[in-house]
Order: sequence, then C-alpha cells, then structure tokens
Amino acid sequence: MIYNSIRRKSKEVQVGKCRIGGASPIAIQSMTNTDTHDAKATVAQIKALEQKGCNIVRITVPTLEAAETILAIKEAGVRIPIVADIHFDYRIALRCAELGFDKIRINPGNIGDDERVRAVCDACRKKNIPIRIGVNSGSLEKHILAKHGAPTPAALCESALYHASLLEKFDFHNTVISIKASTVRDMIEANRMLADRCSYPLHLGVTEAGGGNRGLIKSSVGIGALLCDGIGDTIRVSLTDDPTQEIDAAKGILRAIGMEGQSGLDIVSCPTCGRTKIDLIPLVRRFEDAIKKEGLEDVPVKVALMGCIVNGPGEAREADIGIAGGIGEAVFFRHGEIVEKIPEDAVIERLIGEVKLLKDKGQA
Repeated sequence: MIYNSIRRKSKEVQVGKCRIGGASPIAIQSMTNTDTHDAKATVAQIKALEQKGCNIVRITVPTLEAAETILAIKEAGVRIPIVADIHFDYRIALRCAELGFDKIRINPGNIGDDERVRAVCDACRKKNIPIRIGVNSGSLEKHILAKHGAPTPAALCESALYHASLLEKFDFHNTVISIKASTVRDMIEANRMLADRCSYPLHLGVTEAGGGNRGLIKSSVGIGALLCDGIGDTIRVSLTDDPTQEIDAAKGILRAIGMEGQSGLDIVSCPTCGRTKIDLIPLVRRFEDAIKKEGLEDVPVKVALMGCIVNGPGEAREADIGIAGGIGEAVFFRHGEIVEKIPEDAVIERLIGEVKLLKDKGQA
C-alpha cells in the first residue's frame, strides 16, 4: 500500500470527547510515570501533558485504590480523556468503568474465564467505554508462541485478533487495537497484517524505544512508515524521558509527513556545503530557540533557511518565507521571490517578525 493521502478506513471510536479512527485526525497519546496512588503528582503531570497538546493520557491502575485517583483528576478540571491501564484483574476494570474512566486498556485473554470477560464487556457497554487491546512481543499466549516459535509479526497479529474475538463473543466491538514491538521492522509488519484483517482503529507505537535520539529515531521510522501507508489512528511515542517530550516528538512525526489536522511551524534548512558563506548551522539553532521563546511553534508557516543564493530561493520555493545566505548578509524571499537583502545579524529578528505578521493577519 502506498501512501497517497488516503487513510485506511477504520471504525470510529469515541474516547471521552476525543474521536479515534474514521476521518478523525491522528490522536496523540502519552502515559504518566507517576505513582497513581499519588493523586497530586499524577494530576500535575496530566495537566502538563494537556498543556503540551496531548489528546489522551493513560495511567496505570494496579490496584482498586489506585482507581480512585480518577476522582481527583476529574475534580481538578482535566478535560482530556483518561485511560486506565489494567493487567490481569478484571475487578479493577469493573471499578474503573464505574468511576468514569474514558477508556480501558486490558487484554481479555489475561483476565480469566468467559464470565469475567462478559462482565467487563457489559460494564463498558453500559457506559460506552471503549477497550484497547494491547499486544506486544512479551505478552504472547503460549499456544500462539508455540505455533510460531517466536514473537514474529504473524504471531503478534494472531494474538491481537484472538483477543478481539474474545470481546466479539459477547458482541463487543467498541475496540481499539495496539500491536507494539521493540523491533521496528516487526512492529511495522505486524500492523500491516492487522490493518488488512480488521477494521478496528489502530494505536501505533514502538515499545521500549529508549531515550533521546535513539528512541526518537526508532519511533519516527516505525510510526512514520505506517502512517505513510495510511495505517494508524492514534499514536504514542514511547521515550525513556519526561512524558511531555513524547508530545513534541509525536507532533514532529505528524508534521514531517503532513498529516491532516496537524499544523505548526515547519523549518526547511539545507545541510550546508562549500558554497555556504553564512554561519548557517548556529543560525538555524538560534532561530529554533527564538521560535520556542516567542511561543510560535504552532503557527502553520514554512520557513526556509538556506546556505547560499545559488539555489536557495529555488529549492525553497514552497516555503512561505525564507533567507538565503551570502557574505555577511542574506536575501529575504517570499515563495521563492527575492524581496531584499538584509544583514546577517538581522536575520533572526526579521524572520520572527514575518512569522508574527502572518499569524496576526491570519494568513498562516
């Protein structure tokens, strides 16, 4: 399947006030790393994620007592949907449904017999709460692992469909499916298989991706490849870092491939070569810092910073505004048309001013 701006047709699932699947924009998710029993710390982190632009937040709920934290979260005025992450204990799932969580993450094959699965399905159906099935390479059922010999993409896909069938047995279809693996290629192949075999919305992510550039690169390749196939309805960039960093990373991935519903400032800059006469590398860094300082990251403008006049305006013709460097100066251009020359030390101020102008005019 080649990405051509046409997304896979999936069912639409309502998670609180957020829609996943169908024609809805790709939803950005993250997960708190606080002790859920500590309501104050958990609320604070959720609010930080909400402010960053996170659409859905998941919290671990290891005990019945931890489930009560949702009351403090709601009382604090948190507006984004909250997902309960539950393993094995169906009673916690029932309590979370009762207390008002917006989605429940649980693998039905891990919570016991049919009556327990039925009870969770009935409780979630009663309040229109979707269930996310989460499969990864470390959670495969023994019979599936024995059949495939290893957590292969085919095994991961079979496991996901097996769990979905346990919900379907009780006529429950308000489901989101996630297949994650720490091996990027396996994650991509498993989700491609799954996308061809069901219409449930898919949650994408590379699990245990790591921190820093390593985690960002793995996630960008795995999530980006599938989104370019038209596959995926919600994403989580799993980083060994402050959870708010996951939101910046997710936004960056979506902007890089031009996904609908995602806007923000896009910087185009050349890698420099022997023709470069302006100190472009630190110039780009200073411009990025200035954009953040001025709070202009969400302005949908494409800005080009090119190293030379030879092909700068031409290669960056699609940019709204930009500069191409010379010796101690730069030419300023709009949509590839040169407007004037400006001193090198005035470049940042001029570009920031132009971005603000476009924002104020509503042309961005």
